[in-house]
Amino acid sequence: MTSETLAQAAPPTPATQASGAGPTPGEVIVVDNLWKTYDMGSEQVHALRGVSLRIRHNEYVAIMGPSGSGKSTLMNLIGCLDTPTQGSYWLNGHEVSQLNDDELARIRNKEIGFVFQTFNLLARATALHNVELPLIYNGTPAAERIERAKAALAAVNLSGRMFHKPNELSGGQRQRVAIARALVNHPSIILADEPTGNLDSKTGAEIMALMDELHAEGNTIIVVTHEPDIAGYADRVVHIRDGEIASDEASPRIRA
Repeated sequence: MTSETLAQAAPPTPATQASGAGPTPGEVIVVDNLWKTYDMGSEQVHALRGVSLRIRHNEYVAIMGPSGSGKSTLMNLIGCLDTPTQGSYWLNGHEVSQLNDDELARIRNKEIGFVFQTFNLLARATALHNVELPLIYNGTPAAERIERAKAALAAVNLSGRMFHKPNELSGGQRQRVAIARALVNHPSIILADEPTGNLDSKTGAEIMALMDELHAEGNTIIVVTHEPDIAGYADRVVHIRDGEIASDEASPRIRA
């Protein structure tokens, strides 16, 4: 479906709005009939068109799709970086789709650990301070903050580099710092957006092996990627096309 077709498509009617089917025990994410519409001058483009998705605690899910498919829009909504035009979203039992920006920021800091392709580290801060940042934002006392940041760095095998700045670290080490920062608040989900995009293949495989370890320890992981090899690490692959879920199936790859 082309962008022109999307723009001309009819907007959602009351019959297509969220059914109100909330989470059941064990579900950490429930997306119910989610729409996201952008005004483009005199036209409307529906980036998401009635997406419904349920993810249970400790699932490892990859979201795939070509450029313009809506996967980034879905990631932004799951990550509480944006709000839907219509539909409902529950995160860890909380209905968050209608929250304001301040409320979303609080939920985001508490419930979601982000891992970005570009690392998003403060250049002048040490690895330890970068990992502390989410705890600073939520007011965690300094002594507890430092101990938790050290523990998170230890979990990604970077205890020996905690006082190094990003320019003193390799790409893989910087991504490990970003993963430690994602872990430090013990979030409901780890949301990784193209986590190996800026890494060579060997380092990328090391980062994905670390994701496997985190999943084995009980973490819920969602990876947004366009690379089939990266999606193959997940146990379940959701394909997005033209703002809709085209398929949702178990991953064909069996990892050692």
